[in-house]
Amino acid sequence: MAYDLEEQEQLASMKAWWTQYGNLLTWLLIAALAVYASWSGWNYYQRNQAGQAGQLYESLQKAVAAKDNAKVQRAATDMQSQFARTTYAEMSALTAARSAYDANDTKTAKIQLQWVIDRGSNDEFKAIARVRLAGILLDEKVYDEGLKVLAGETPAAFIGVIADRKGDLLAAQGKSADARAAYQIALDKMDTKNPGRQLIQLKLDALGGGIVKAPA
Repeated sequence: MAYDLEEQEQLASMKAWWTQYGNLLTWLLIAALAVYASWSGWNYYQRNQAGQAGQLYESLQKAVAAKDNAKVQRAATDMQSQFARTTYAEMSALTAARSAYDANDTKTAKIQLQWVIDRGSNDEFKAIARVRLAGILLDEKVYDEGLKVLAGETPAAFIGVIADRKGDLLAAQGKSADARAAYQIALDKMDTKNPGRQLIQLKLDALGGGIVKAPA
C-alpha cells in the first residue's frame, strides 16, 4: 500500500510539473527541431546549388574552348542570376570578361569585371577583377577612373600587382615620380622569383631610375 501511495504522489508531482512547464518544453522542442530542419535543409540546398553551378560552369568552359563568346556570356549571366552566392559565379564572370575582351567587346568585359568587384565575396577574385578592369581603362586612356578602381584595401598577395598597375596608369599620365614610387612598391612586395619583376625593373629604368632592393 505504501508503494501505491508513493507512486501516486510521484504521478501527482509529475502532473503538476508538466502543467507548469510542459507547454514551454514542447515549444522549446519544436524550436529545436525547426532549427535542425532548417540547418539540414540549408546544407542540402547549398550542395544542390553547388552541383548545378558546377554543371553550368562546365558548359561555360566548353563554350570558351569553342570560342563561342555569345554562349559564354549567356552562361555567365545565368550563373549570376541563379547561383550568385557560389564561387562559380565569380569565376564565370572573370572568364566571361576575358572571353569578351578577346572578342573585342570591352563594354561587356567591363560589366563582368565590375560584377565581381561589386558582388563578389572572394577578395582575391575581386583583386584580379580590379587589376584587369584598370588595365582596360588604361587602354581607353581613362586614367583617373583606373586609379579609382585600384583604390582601397588589397589582399597582401596582390599588393605588388596592384602597385604595378598603378605605376602604369601614373606613367601614362606623365607623373614619373609617382609612377617610380608605385613600381618600387611593386618590386618590394613581389616575390623575388616572380618573372614579372624584370618587366617592372625595365619600366623603372625607362622612367630614369629605380633600384631593386635586395631581398630581406
